[in-house]
Order: sequence, then structure tokens, then C-alpha cells
Amino acid sequence: MMKICMSVCRPPLPPSQLDFSPTRLNPDILSLNPHPPKDKVVVIMGATGTGKSRLSVDLATRFPAEIINSDKIQAHQGLDIVTNKITAEESCGVPHHLLGVLPPNADFTAANFQQMANLSVESIVSRGKLPIIVGGSNSYVEALVDDDDCKFRSKYDCCFLWVDVSMPVLQGFVSERVDKMAEKGMVEEVREMFDYSDSDYTRGIRKAIGVKEFDWYFRAEPFLNNGEREEMLREVIEEIKRNTCALACRQREKIERLRRVKGWSIQRLDATAVFRQKGDADGTWERMVAAPSTPAVARFLLDIASRPLARGRNMARCLVA
Repeated sequence: MMKICMSVCRPPLPPSQLDFSPTRLNPDILSLNPHPPKDKVVVIMGATGTGKSRLSVDLATRFPAEIINSDKIQAHQGLDIVTNKITAEESCGVPHHLLGVLPPNADFTAANFQQMANLSVESIVSRGKLPIIVGGSNSYVEALVDDDDCKFRSKYDCCFLWVDVSMPVLQGFVSERVDKMAEKGMVEEVREMFDYSDSDYTRGIRKAIGVKEFDWYFRAEPFLNNGEREEMLREVIEEIKRNTCALACRQREKIERLRRVKGWSIQRLDATAVFRQKGDADGTWERMVAAPSTPAVARFLLDIASRPLARGRNMARCLVA
């Protein structure tokens, strides 16, 4: 069985190697531009299960960065297994914003995200760090970046990275992941917050896939024998798998629309080979995803015009040498 794990925590590169301030650049080049450079923001996109969180941590341990969650469900407290929140170990000490900060039943609209994400970006930039926005709620990211009232693009330059996996391969991985969630205690986690008097799954964390699917199971459970409970539970798990795969398809279509219709310049990183590989896939992840994205971000931070990309995690040092 393929093993997809978070990367080993690495200390950030020394600040002397990652100084992206204008003073390190040629002053003659800077004088040609009458407008001051915008602050930089990296946005990582992708369908559920593709490794967006892993890449965000990879980059945040190679550049001085902090991460802003853009998953509207993961912004709520609770249901860590169901919502696949990144763990403290996986975060490698990188600060995460807007992750598990809202009460479970709180509404969290695109407008709420705009306001909170803007404040987080401003805070991170003020401390000389790179904001990395990552999550699967592409409509929220679109609202933040393209809303005229928000004026995000007038303040920030964005580098969009898309971690993509072919749908047949991703669907197989998602199916395995749901099974592992069940093994980790997903059923009991949902049971603890189940309310027999409330069938509204349109607000807060109750909108998460893996919550409403259990409604009929918990209501029928007391009246079933062991065999019937096991069969019904299998049906619930299969429904969660179908709904998660459908979500992944919608997320991928949304990203394609942003590229084709809205003209977003999004760099695609194909991670399909990582998910096809049997056993430890860390080396393939580094080669196919982490290594190409590192120089892409370094080039973006230095506003370097298009030229052949060098691979490797220390590309930033080469660019500022």
C-alpha cells in the first residue's frame, strides 16, 4: 500500500540566504520601476487529498513563511479526523492561521474569510514573513483575490501553485483515506457531537462530508442487530467515499475554470506518480512536487523574469548570491 506522509521537519534556511528585500537587488534595476513592489503571497490549491498541506509545510520550512488556512470547514473547532486537519507533528512548528479558530456552529462566509485572511496576511507581512494560503475552498480564495472591494491584487502579487493528481488515482487514494479515518475513530468522533433533535446540516462544521452521512445510521442503530449495524455502517462509509470523490471533482473543475475563464496564472504540479507509487513515496514527492515548487517560489519572490528553472531546495540561495 502506498505510504503518503508529511515531510520531515526541516529548519528554515538561514536568513542571510533568504533575504528578499529590495536592498539585496541591483538599485539600477529598482530605479526603472516607479511603483514600489507589492508584497508577495503564495496560494496553494488542489482537490482534497492531493497534498496541499504537505507542500505548504515544505515551503514554509524552506522560506521564512507562515500558513493561512483557506478550508472553510477546517476553520472550525472539532472533528479533526473527519476534516483531516493537519496535526501538530505534521505542521513542523510552522504557525497556522484560521485553523480551528471558530466555534463548531458558527457561520463562516466568504466575506468572513476575506476579512480574516486579509488581517492574517497583513500580520504575517508586517513581521517580514511570506504568507502561504492553502486549502480546498476555492470559491473563498477567488472571493479574496478577485473581489473588487477587497482590493487584494492591488496590494499583493500572488503565486498560484496547483497540486494535481489524476482523478482515477486520486479516487483510489481517497477511498483508502476514508477507511483509515474510520480506523482512527471517525465514527466515535461524529457520535460525540451528534444531536438527535437537530437535522440541520447546513451550518458550521456540520456541513463537513462525514457528518450528515451518519445521521440515519445513529438514528437506526439502537434498533439493529450487530450484522445489520455492520452492513449499514459499510453503506455510510461508501457514501462518504462517493461524496468526497464528488467534492474532489468539483474542486478540480473550479481550478480549471479559474485558469481558462478568469485567466489565473496557475503552475500545475503533477503528483500522480507519488500516489501511484507503492511503499515510501517521499523521494518521488520531493522530485515531482517540492523540488520544482521551491525555485518557482524563489523566482516569484525576486521578481525574476522567465528563465530555465534550476531544481533543488537551495535555489533561493543561488538567486540571492
